[in-house]
Amino acid sequence: MAQLPSSKVVEPFGEVNVWSQPDGSIRVKATILMTPSVEGAETGLAIDGSASMKQLFGAGGAVSALFSSNTPNVIEPVARTLASYLTNFDTDGKTTVIYWACGSGGMQIEEIGDLDMTTAKTKSFPAPKQFGTGTKLLPAIEYFTENRFPNAPWSIFVFITDGIIEDLANVETYSLSLAQQIASGKRQFVKLVLIGIGQEVDVGQMEALDDLDYGNLKDLKGQEIDLWDHKLASEMQKIEEIFAEVVSSDTILAPSAEILDSFGNPVKPNKRSSYKDGLPALLDFIVPPGTTEFILVIPDVPKIVQTICP
Repeated sequence: MAQLPSSKVVEPFGEVNVWSQPDGSIRVKATILMTPSVEGAETGLAIDGSASMKQLFGAGGAVSALFSSNTPNVIEPVARTLASYLTNFDTDGKTTVIYWACGSGGMQIEEIGDLDMTTAKTKSFPAPKQFGTGTKLLPAIEYFTENRFPNAPWSIFVFITDGIIEDLANVETYSLSLAQQIASGKRQFVKLVLIGIGQEVDVGQMEALDDLDYGNLKDLKGQEIDLWDHKLASEMQKIEEIFAEVVSSDTILAPSAEILDSFGNPVKPNKRSSYKDGLPALLDFIVPPGTTEFILVIPDVPKIVQTICP
């Protein structure tokens, strides 16, 4: 699977993924960007506190215009932007913020607190008290999913990192277990978003989590389970992109629509006959070999042309 860079994704899409098929055709999965409104939602932000982050906590230069600031602490504007935004969706108006990968072996968590929007916008984010000697992600995930919010009806947790995740295999194993719990009804909706920052990010690891195979597990509403999404801070154009995969094929955004390939021919959606009876927030379809873009046609709306070339 290839996820198109944010710079190539046009509005109203949040994310576009493409897969080459054995016959040369291309499977396209695209989400239409929308922000959630869910009762009982819980949110969290976890900031990498490993030793490799030292420069980012004290070096100048912004990673993206979205997080632009003159402060020499590159992490601070990113953390303020994400934390303050997440408070909009939390049930109590506060998002839980931590440093992860701290201390010996990068296994420790340093709690920053539950921040409301006003606090988050002005909060100082200095370096953690003890930088980690490793980068272990699983303790941070479990902090949210096992310790703080195991019974949340809906939750999203965002993790910022600059480098290699040393316990990737353990994270994958736990993610599969979490997915099985959701499928059985023991847990409800969980979304985990990994945001890479800096030049040393292991994009391959981020993609491995994003593409994790859950064996077609579905939740009790019949939606396929997909826990992980990933973004590069340097490519983010809109803060709403952290919700790019928080959509459902059951959410209908327009009463009718049609998808055309590069040649102007209608394409058939997967798992439904057409989009003429409604445009869902999650699109899934196949285009023929040689297709370089698709066109979304909605009555009384200008045509939307989206490339599928990474």
